[in-house]
Amino acid sequence: MKVAIAMEETPDDLKRILGSNERVELYIKQKIYHPKVNVDSVVVTNERIILRHPHALGLKKDYTDFNYKDISNAVLEKGILRSKIKMTLRLGGEPLELGDLPNSEAEKAYGIIRQNSVSSQSPQPVIAPVAVSGVVAPKAGDSSA
Repeated sequence: MKVAIAMEETPDDLKRILGSNERVELYIKQKIYHPKVNVDSVVVTNERIILRHPHALGLKKDYTDFNYKDISNAVLEKGILRSKIKMTLRLGGEPLELGDLPNSEAEKAYGIIRQNSVSSQSPQPVIAPVAVSGVVAPKAGDSSA
């Protein structure tokens, strides 16, 4: 299995579908079997997880992405040499599984997924109203305003 963190090793077709502020944090090229789906590689970005599905002898590729907001839980099942990451999706259905990963790469991916998952779930800061000096709101029943 080949794990690349550098953007230059990410295939061009994957680079073209990234958002303007999106960056690749981990690229895993491996045969990973998600329920009923053959996956050629997985890209873990700061915004989502992208599964790359080749078909027609590799001439065509489809992509499935999972936004971190759609992931309610992630579990790392660590074996002696290889691990599996199971993610529960908020909308139900089959869990997303990334399996047969070497332990070190699984730990990296799990850490990135947990971090991005938590940051996407945290509430956005609320901007408090700003008080303007010299402006007084009229009192209820005051007709002089």
